[in-house]
Amino acid sequence: MLGEMGIAPQRTVGGAVRCRGVGLHSGQSVTMALRPAEPDTGIVFRRLDAGAEIRATWQNTVESALSTTLSNGAGIQIGTIEHLMAALAGCGIDNARVELDGPEVPIMDGSALPFVALVERAGIVAQDAERRAIKILKAVWVADGGAAAGLVPDHGFSMSFEIDFDNPLIRRQDIALNFEPGTFESELAPARTFGLLDDWPRLKAAGLARGGSLDNAIVVSGDRVLNAGGLRFADEFVRHKLVDALGDLYLAGAPIIGHFRGQRSGHALTRRLITALFADRDAWCDTAIVEAPRLGLLTRPDTAELARA
Repeated sequence: MLGEMGIAPQRTVGGAVRCRGVGLHSGQSVTMALRPAEPDTGIVFRRLDAGAEIRATWQNTVESALSTTLSNGAGIQIGTIEHLMAALAGCGIDNARVELDGPEVPIMDGSALPFVALVERAGIVAQDAERRAIKILKAVWVADGGAAAGLVPDHGFSMSFEIDFDNPLIRRQDIALNFEPGTFESELAPARTFGLLDDWPRLKAAGLARGGSLDNAIVVSGDRVLNAGGLRFADEFVRHKLVDALGDLYLAGAPIIGHFRGQRSGHALTRRLITALFADRDAWCDTAIVEAPRLGLLTRPDTAELARA
């Protein structure tokens, strides 16, 4: 088996599991099922109500406000996939099918933790195929105004992020994490999405956040958190930005070996970063992942480049 040779195997979920919740922006109630998939399938979403199937890749994303949205190019979309994608990335799930009976992944409690619990309930199964990664060979950066996002070479996978809000509670927060087994579940998955109470009327008028509530988002009013129980982390806001970025990065189609840095960036800039990465064939290569339980993702010394897709 691959694991015995030191090469990490691809992984899928052990069985079908379901959850039900409301869409953050649509406000619609939706049931989601997570199912196993064959090796090299990737993450594939299916709208049962529309009969459409869309693979979760950066090529299939469309511009959308405050979330990441997939489109089949024929008018069918699947919104707010980023927290689920982050959970699948954090749990090391390479192949899975996600079935929905509505237009948006349920927001659950606003974090990735319910989706981690869903994966744990299903179990994780190793598959007889090599797990591949995208190794960053040189720095790639994109910027827009005062925001920037970049990928730079590293021996494993790490992330850092800086936010700076004109709010007396949030203000400037910065975080850096090296990913080892358990890092995502303990340090990032519980961090919830957030918003300012003053922005709520504007979002509702724009047709956004129709399903938003204190049950699925941190709501900040001035220097106060309105949610009962307060914050899960003192810097929960910047931690959630890493959750969003991790979910968006998984749209590259494989784990990344390198360091991601976000500076006041969001979904659109992370997707632009992936586009810029693949546009520069000297900036990355494809490699098999070596099993390294204590160190996270590592690559083989004999990294082989993948032919241009």
